[in-house]
Amino acid sequence: MNNLLEHFVTLWVVIDPIGTIPVFIAVTAGIEAAARRRTALLAALISAGILLFFLVFGQLLIEALDIGLNSFQVAGGIILFLFALTMIFGESKQEIEQRQAEEDMEDKLHRHNPAIFPLAVPSLASPGAMLAIVILTDNHRYSVADQGITALVMLSVLACAFVLMLLAEPIIRLIGHSGAAIISRVMGMILASVAVNSVLSALLEIFKTGQL
Repeated sequence: MNNLLEHFVTLWVVIDPIGTIPVFIAVTAGIEAAARRRTALLAALISAGILLFFLVFGQLLIEALDIGLNSFQVAGGIILFLFALTMIFGESKQEIEQRQAEEDMEDKLHRHNPAIFPLAVPSLASPGAMLAIVILTDNHRYSVADQGITALVMLSVLACAFVLMLLAEPIIRLIGHSGAAIISRVMGMILASVAVNSVLSALLEIFKTGQL
């Protein structure tokens, strides 16, 4: 149960459904409601496909490159920690991606589907989320059943993101952009703690087994 809760919190933080709301509003401004719903659904499905790919094949790619998973976990924890610091001290994810989306619209260069960029990548299926899903489904630590449960947890977080995108406008009216930024920074604190725990666990395993 503790692992399940930890996995849910980790995936919620790195996927950051709340931080995606202002981005969704920015890239879907001016389109009709039906198109907004299709965009939200497509973004959720594409990000799910990307993260499921990393869940199934991510570790195989790492091992094919002869990279030890403990070493990968240390590196991943450090990267997640740095990502958390940007959430705490820098511009929040939604501020950066919303600004990029608005600049894209101003330059009239957004001929791509906004469901793919910036919603699916990098907003939902962010590098941090790809990294986290590989670490949370380590073939040497978790059974196939455990990995299946993690996949369901990930899909549940993306389902929440889809629902929040559908409810984007009333949520922003309720909490405001400042409220979303505050929540993002709190999530950054949680992610920093999870990242430190990941690094320390991997280092302890290296010291105990001598395996990188």
